[in-house]
Amino acid sequence: MAGAAWAGPCTSAAVTCTEWVSVAGGPARALVYRTHALDSRSESLTRALVVVHGAGRDADNYFRHALAAAFLAGALEDTVVISPRFPSNDGGRCRDPLGPDELHWTCEAGPDSWRTGGAAVGNAQVAAFDVADELLRKLARKDVLPNLRIIVVAGHSAGGQFVTRYEMANQVHEGLGVPISYVVANPSSYAYLDGLRPTPGALPTTVAAASPGYTPPAPAKPPTPFAAFSDARNCTAYDSWPYGFQHRAGYSARIADDRLRKQLAARPATYLLGELDILPLYGFDASCPAMAQGPTRLARGLMYGRYVNEKHGAQHRTVVVPACGHSARCMFTAEAALPLIFPKP
Repeated sequence: MAGAAWAGPCTSAAVTCTEWVSVAGGPARALVYRTHALDSRSESLTRALVVVHGAGRDADNYFRHALAAAFLAGALEDTVVISPRFPSNDGGRCRDPLGPDELHWTCEAGPDSWRTGGAAVGNAQVAAFDVADELLRKLARKDVLPNLRIIVVAGHSAGGQFVTRYEMANQVHEGLGVPISYVVANPSSYAYLDGLRPTPGALPTTVAAASPGYTPPAPAKPPTPFAAFSDARNCTAYDSWPYGFQHRAGYSARIADDRLRKQLAARPATYLLGELDILPLYGFDASCPAMAQGPTRLARGLMYGRYVNEKHGAQHRTVVVPACGHSARCMFTAEAALPLIFPKP
């Protein structure tokens, strides 16, 4: 049953704008920042934005970024903004404070981390993507948000890694009765659907070569954009999850390869890439499997967007944001990004 009517958006990244969400029937739960109590009925909300934080696990800052974007888009009054937290307190270098029964994940990036839909520490039956599933199910309740017309799931950096793999894997997309779109901003890597990888000759190597309006000189013979990875002997993990489909863990391991491929191609996604995200900073993944996808985050995003469209029949968009590097605030508040994360219902 829906709760009390909504009084207005909660716009402070403080405890007053947080809520606990039970996952998998409880007692496991996750903390979210939100502008609107998730069980409070509102007829004025027509759009939802779920924004996923980066490797710093700073859901509060990402809530602020999303609020700034919503203000610029004039969308605060008709959008519910949610920023879930995926904390880590594994006894290593990550020691996030945890509430009672709060789900948490391993600190390090890897095949079973929160950013790739991995299982929670001490609760192998609950994956990070299950948290997102629960949020989307709550948003789609007609008794609470009867006029909701669109849900956008967006993430930057490690959050972009989360969103691209969640778009591919989640099992709620087609059944909610509300359209969902995905905005993948500046991740360090993607999950390739087969053994193909970008060829060196096809990769953009400068800012200008990836910038809007720039047309590079045409080579005498255009390079083949994708081919079987040529260094598999020395880079044996290039096709292992989360870079490829081999040895998957967590949520995605529940799903057959062919289904993952079909879901990725069929669902609407935009790769939102910073024109200046070309430096190996801010947690840049320089591992062999990541470098097989390209030398920079910008190059990797450009090539992956092309790959899923040309090789797997997707109709995904790629948008390069001028003058932005690896900054969630710059990316989400850019003029090019606002209509993507706040589409007209």
